[in-house]
Amino acid sequence: MKTPIKILITALLFFVGVNVFAQTDSVTEARKKAPARQTLKLPNGRAAAGPAGPYKPDWESIKANYQVPEWLKDGKFGIFMHFGVYTVPAHGSEWYPHHLYTNQGFTQWHIEHFGTPDKFGYKDFIPMFKCEKFDPDEWADLFAKAGAKYICPTAEHHDGFAMYDSKLTKWNAKNMGPHRDIIGDLSVSVRKKGIKFGISNHRMENWDFLYPTIKMKTDVLDPKYADFYGPPQPPPIRGAKAAAGTQPGVEMVTDPAAPQSQAFLEEWLARNEEIVDKYKPDMVFFDNGVNPRRLDSIKLRFAAYYYNSAAKWGKQVTITTKSDAYLAGTVTDFEREGRAPKQLTDFYWQVDDPIADKFGYVEGMKVVSAASVVRKLIENVSRNGNLMLNISPKSDGTIPDDQRAVLLGIGKWLAVNGDAIYSTRAWTKASDGDYRFTTKGKTLYAIAVKWPEGNQGTIVPFGTAIGKVKKVSMLGHTGDLAFSQDESGLRVTFPTEKPCDIAYSLKIERE
Repeated sequence: MKTPIKILITALLFFVGVNVFAQTDSVTEARKKAPARQTLKLPNGRAAAGPAGPYKPDWESIKANYQVPEWLKDGKFGIFMHFGVYTVPAHGSEWYPHHLYTNQGFTQWHIEHFGTPDKFGYKDFIPMFKCEKFDPDEWADLFAKAGAKYICPTAEHHDGFAMYDSKLTKWNAKNMGPHRDIIGDLSVSVRKKGIKFGISNHRMENWDFLYPTIKMKTDVLDPKYADFYGPPQPPPIRGAKAAAGTQPGVEMVTDPAAPQSQAFLEEWLARNEEIVDKYKPDMVFFDNGVNPRRLDSIKLRFAAYYYNSAAKWGKQVTITTKSDAYLAGTVTDFEREGRAPKQLTDFYWQVDDPIADKFGYVEGMKVVSAASVVRKLIENVSRNGNLMLNISPKSDGTIPDDQRAVLLGIGKWLAVNGDAIYSTRAWTKASDGDYRFTTKGKTLYAIAVKWPEGNQGTIVPFGTAIGKVKKVSMLGHTGDLAFSQDESGLRVTFPTEKPCDIAYSLKIERE
């Protein structure tokens, strides 16, 4: 006899199963009715094969030939940015176009401010995206003052609008909106400052990102705009896989991962190849859309194209992706600091973390402090990682003053403590108490995240394990510091005045 709890669980599982079936049926019907995705007509239906070189489109070849670029391991601090059409309404998040067509409450806000989505859809923001105050040289100067060693703007977000001059789509920033090559202009300016230049491409998500589910007429499926909107295809059923097999005797119907057509994938590859050829990026960032294993073939073809191209340029480059999207040939990225490794790792990685609670600019967003960013950077570097701070420019091409202040605050700290960050490597242990460690040759840096009471700093339990210490100094402070060393630890007398705010770097020189 079933207990009440078992009856309840059975009922819930049955409900989930029925609900999944219902979703599957509705999505299947939607797919039957949905207009086909419009894609580029490529020669022989395929993107270009790319240059010959050591990289072949298979995991073994990628793994055998790839190395994490030294410039990335040396640079430590980068700047990510979400800058696109979605900054015009500056509401919600960079996912504005998705919510506009899928969230009734969100749609109502849009109607109140701009009109119904059949009369004023997402495309109608493009003429308003003027970037009239965009000054790439001024941006590059700010990034240099912030201490950033690489930047990675979004060349195309989920919305499908190219922020660069493209011959493959008319829906690009050179042809409309700002009428300038945002990516190209920025790449020239930052490289003049010696800063590496990467790009982020989220086009894979565009397959179903704008598919409408609100119960009102929209412009998204209008044939006149099919070459921009897609038109979007019905999305896969989220969470159906988790419910599969939970009810005995019932075979759950689940939607396959990565439903993109081969024609769409070939276009995805062709667009990425165009970016590679045109801008020679030092880094290419892909979001979660490329994660499914079914996409391995097209991802490998891109990796071979990009890495063989870079070999001809004589440049060290990298792809960076999340989760296990790439099984080799990538630097693992963690979205937001909360997902970053909490201990020293044996692989190199980075975090992309927003300067506020959103990635794209929205009105009223509250930015974090420079101190909080610096602490994240210190933690990551000590654990074998980098920090790529996302900033959120406004649609007029300006970086808000509060964000600028954070960047300059980070740069001020790095101007004093950069030697403990740049070109360092993780030590055998990331931290102990209030100290975080990095190394550079025989030099050990102990970064104190807290000023010790009585100006007496004790680094334990390393004592003699760090080797014989011959000299200790503090970055930003003139002169050597008094110290003593025995098996219980290394004791350092800190200066009477702090050389900076936030954290303090001891330079420990060993024999």
